[in-house]
Amino acid sequence: MIITKLAPALAALLLFTAPQAAFAQKQKDDTPPEAFGDNAEKADEEAVPTVARTYPPINFDPTVDPDNVWVLDLSNGQRVKIRLAAEWAPAHAERIKTLTRAGFYNGVVFHRVIEGFMAQGGDPTGTGQGGSELPDLKAEFNPMPHVRGTLSMARASEEDSANSQFFIVFYPRFSLDKKYTNFGRVIENMEAVDAINRGEPPATPTYILQASLASDNLPPPPPPAPAQDAPISADMLSAPIP
Repeated sequence: MIITKLAPALAALLLFTAPQAAFAQKQKDDTPPEAFGDNAEKADEEAVPTVARTYPPINFDPTVDPDNVWVLDLSNGQRVKIRLAAEWAPAHAERIKTLTRAGFYNGVVFHRVIEGFMAQGGDPTGTGQGGSELPDLKAEFNPMPHVRGTLSMARASEEDSANSQFFIVFYPRFSLDKKYTNFGRVIENMEAVDAINRGEPPATPTYILQASLASDNLPPPPPPAPAQDAPISADMLSAPIP
């Protein structure tokens, strides 16, 4: 008797809930995955797992991986060794190596040297406007900080305009981080970098006598010949003493 009385109520309840379930299902089916993206994002993440990039620290031992140790013999009589961090910026490290093997940097001056900031070189014209014949590089900005001894690539206002010019930082300049491509560090004789003549341009610029890679095992070149005094003439010797 009780079941018979409840039957109409149960039937009415089923009629009420059925359209709601159908409506909810229809709404779910009509939802575009592009708009909300829950399913799509999970599928993408599963298909292409994110791999965190690592930046190994600088190795200060010049005997390790000598093919990535840049050796600069300067006109001040000093030899500087710089670690090229190919893991940080592979294209920039390779560009330096390519130009070095071609003898590009031999005789090139440090044309812009600012006290407390950096020494810039790599322009064969010595004006700051030149570069190599190779195409410009795409920026390889990375999170490594511009600390003392950092080797970074100079560029114009466009991010992908680095070519051959580089600079070495005297003191930390974190404002340069992720704006200029940091791709190395001085690992031996930073004092020689400190001794590079200042100026924009310097009156007597320091220049690179020879650039090489440690794997080349090149000896330091002979120092430049000292400037000769003007010849003394007989008239100068017989001139009256003031």
